[in-house]
Amino acid sequence: MTVEDDSTAATGRSVLVTGGNRGIGLAIARVFANSGDRVAVTYRSGEPPEGLLGVRCDVTDAASVDAAFSEIEAANGPVEVLVANAGITRDQLIMRMSEEDFAAVVDTNLTGSWRVAKRASKGMLRLRRGRVVFISSVVGLLGSAGQSNYAASKAGLVGLARSLARELGSRSITFNVVAPGFVETDMTADLPQDLQEQYKSQIPLGRFCSVDEVAAVVRFLASEEAGYVTGAVVPVDGGLGMGH
Repeated sequence: MTVEDDSTAATGRSVLVTGGNRGIGLAIARVFANSGDRVAVTYRSGEPPEGLLGVRCDVTDAASVDAAFSEIEAANGPVEVLVANAGITRDQLIMRMSEEDFAAVVDTNLTGSWRVAKRASKGMLRLRRGRVVFISSVVGLLGSAGQSNYAASKAGLVGLARSLARELGSRSITFNVVAPGFVETDMTADLPQDLQEQYKSQIPLGRFCSVDEVAAVVRFLASEEAGYVTGAVVPVDGGLGMGH
């Protein structure tokens, strides 16, 4: 595969979205595919989405990550855009949260993101360009009772992104963070109506975010126009976390 120059790198790139078989991850994968990029998604369970290269991968297992990247590189070429989206929740008040519940969430959401970023960096360093976007959460900035494990993992992505931005910036590799607020997903749709209204009352824009609105911000951060944006945390939360 030939190395394109920066003027042509904006289209037809090899893109990987971890946890890209549903929800926010799938919307992100679709927006890149619709732009003409070659898109792969990793998933741990269920079925891969139609029209995208689906690769089973457990981000808590370095060997699984390496095997997934090798398969993607063989099919689509070196990963030029990585969106680290795979994540889990195991909510519980701290007095009831087990060590295993805390460790599992951090290992998947934070260490898993570090694993895929490390593996992607190998190819990006050879290309001397790349875009990495970590999907965090407003919870990582504001905190949330019963989510100490999740909040810690999502807050950690900010330090990870900014450290790697300084480390690899000279190679034209950018690292940014997107922090969504309440997003319209199956999970929020299942919330009681009165609870949904209570949450919306705390959001200046008065509504939940769509998955497409998150995907559009990710797409921008991976674009040529965002080539001078790195180490940034971009909230997509309707103003919920303003000032944090």
